[in-house]
Amino acid sequence: MSQSRNSQEWRDAVSQKQFLEVISRDEATVRFREHLDTQPRHCESVALAESLRRVLAVDVISKIDVPAFDRSNVDGFAVQAADTAGAMEETPTELTLNAEVLSPGSAPTVEVRAGTATPIATGGMLPRGADAVVMIEQTEMADGVEDAEPGDARLLVFHSAASGQAVTFAGTDIARGETVLRFGQVLTSREIGVLAALGLTSVEVWKKPRVAIVSTGNEIVAPGNPLPTGSVYDSNAAILCAAVEELGCEPVPLGTVRDDVDRLREIIRSADDCDAIVLSGGTSKGAGDLSYQVVSELTNPGIVAHGVTLKPGKPICLAVSDGRPVVVLPGFPTSAVFTFHEFVAPVLREMAGLAPENRQTVQATLPIRMNSERGRTEYSLVSLVRGESGLSAWPMGKGSGSVTTFSLADGFITIDQHTEILDEGSTVSVTLLARELAPADLVVIGSHCVGLDFLLGEMRKRGFTSRVLHVGSMGGVAAAKRGECDIAGVHLMNPVTEEYNRHLLTESLDLVSGYRRSQGVVFRRGDERFEHRTATDAVKAANDDAGCTMINRNPGSGTRVLIDRLLGDTKPPGYNVQTKSHNAVATAVVQGRADWGVAIETVAAAYGLGFLPLRDEHYDFIVPRARFVRPPVVAFRQLLSDPSVLKKLTEMGFSMSPS
Repeated sequence: MSQSRNSQEWRDAVSQKQFLEVISRDEATVRFREHLDTQPRHCESVALAESLRRVLAVDVISKIDVPAFDRSNVDGFAVQAADTAGAMEETPTELTLNAEVLSPGSAPTVEVRAGTATPIATGGMLPRGADAVVMIEQTEMADGVEDAEPGDARLLVFHSAASGQAVTFAGTDIARGETVLRFGQVLTSREIGVLAALGLTSVEVWKKPRVAIVSTGNEIVAPGNPLPTGSVYDSNAAILCAAVEELGCEPVPLGTVRDDVDRLREIIRSADDCDAIVLSGGTSKGAGDLSYQVVSELTNPGIVAHGVTLKPGKPICLAVSDGRPVVVLPGFPTSAVFTFHEFVAPVLREMAGLAPENRQTVQATLPIRMNSERGRTEYSLVSLVRGESGLSAWPMGKGSGSVTTFSLADGFITIDQHTEILDEGSTVSVTLLARELAPADLVVIGSHCVGLDFLLGEMRKRGFTSRVLHVGSMGGVAAAKRGECDIAGVHLMNPVTEEYNRHLLTESLDLVSGYRRSQGVVFRRGDERFEHRTATDAVKAANDDAGCTMINRNPGSGTRVLIDRLLGDTKPPGYNVQTKSHNAVATAVVQGRADWGVAIETVAAAYGLGFLPLRDEHYDFIVPRARFVRPPVVAFRQLLSDPSVLKKLTEMGFSMSPS
């Protein structure tokens, strides 16, 4: 190298120009984002087998119930629970065995009448007339069964069964019309299991943003090559490629570039089909720092920040070209990684359709009492919600057959084999399923409704995340009283005044008026006992027909209050078969296991059932007074006066409640 060239490099080095303008992190962020287009680019359909770690582009709304029928949780016998009342080891109940054995996948053909029982395997479909299953271990065949003809064998039952025992009702896990997964969710093995349970073979996801990654500098050597004196292996590219992939994007490594302006221009031009460009090194103003020089040639608007008051990370260069981010990170790995996560990662997350990252640690208290079986260590999946006194761990409670439990759970608690009871208020140790807990902006606990699903989807569009636990109206009110939720969805009628929900209020709870939904009798179209009648007349006709079977709702539900008022002292066939959702009622009627029940009109329409209106009920929202002015709660309240939201609710079959 000539002496004159050495002298020129020396002069370039000592005459290094300062940064264009050193600004604050907040100012740099404002300038950067002002010109960016961070909307996800395109949506694409991918096979379920290829959807791991992809980001949902749409809400997934179930078109089926899961399970699709009332099913047995154990091997045993389908019975009418009333027949087993008082059964004990010393005085067993004796039942006649029906001439049918129900295995998974077979449809029942024989009704379980009073005094009879049908053998049923785990996963088998509950037959008409049955409302419980007794475990095979709690039974014994009467003497002489070897010589008995089908239908004549006798069964001894040694333990009484409660209605609903060992039965998972249709729609208990997933209800038809329920929003199961929301856009923006990252698909893990848990969510993919949910999609498979819905029968889906493909899913709509955001197309991964392509991010070009370039390392610059004469001293940078790609791993695997000899390392000359004074050089370093390129660790930045490996770090950035992995970080980009973690953010749901597709890294496009373009290799290392020596300090050659023309070559660097060529590399950047080759990335025209990428959604972002990230370079590391060459962002300072010294001799050989060429990245910022090439990036400075970009327009519309070009460089928006060069130099930020950060340590590490001062030399970062932020540019935007036609809405596309082009960033030059400092060359030192620590500075590069720090500034990447400060400025670039949030942008790429948005482009990938991901919600902003939010990390949080955990400690939890049980809000309800839990029972466990002595002699076995139990792992109970929980959902974590934050109350006035810290985190509460809500047991998921959907059972071992649920496919949604893992996707909704934050972690699990371990109950020691010697522990039978964990009392309400117990402190428990929670093992998280993910490395961090992402707290939701809005916690909603109470009764489920597809109208509420829609409202929470609108909240998501406005930037608010939500956590929802469907525990029924009374469970929601109890959670609101304990300060564990922001909103409780309720629809409970005061049996004395017939007013909805206001009787639930206390000095610490306020009411936000929601909407009305019509409750009525549902039946199979063409059934002359119901067609062209009023609901009251139809129920009277049904009660006069001994062969007409109803399907009931669980005690404590708003619908059960309405049913009991309708029936008075009458308990028609099927009264003791109690389901836990409107969808389960509709499924039982559609499948012929019942002839009528009470459900909301939107569910009746979804199942193609006839509907005879009984009354409009109010689905309202109980809000703890201390949380009434929280921004997410205020945003939710504003939704209920938004004309476009009200129009959509009306189209869904709801009407608005008066203030």
